[in-house]
Amino acid sequence: MKISCAEPYGLVMNEERNPLMRLPKVVRFQIMVILSIMWSAIFCVAMGSFVWWGELVVGHVAIATGILMTTLTFREATRRGSAKSLHADQR
Repeated sequence: MKISCAEPYGLVMNEERNPLMRLPKVVRFQIMVILSIMWSAIFCVAMGSFVWWGELVVGHVAIATGILMTTLTFREATRRGSAKSLHADQR
């Protein structure tokens, strides 16, 4: 089974497929903009510190922190989306 790079990319970047899909479009846009700014800053830190090992460690920590923040954001969106659908079923 061959997995292309487009599939994982789509799971994160496609607002109709990622866990933010249950949120209103405006909120989805705002969260995706914040996450994109965060990732841009992370990669700038990582690339800027490429020459020295200590700074490289900082870059890796920044990337790990970014992955953590993105995962927590998606989990919270999934949790809140599940809670909303649960409340809608009870009505």
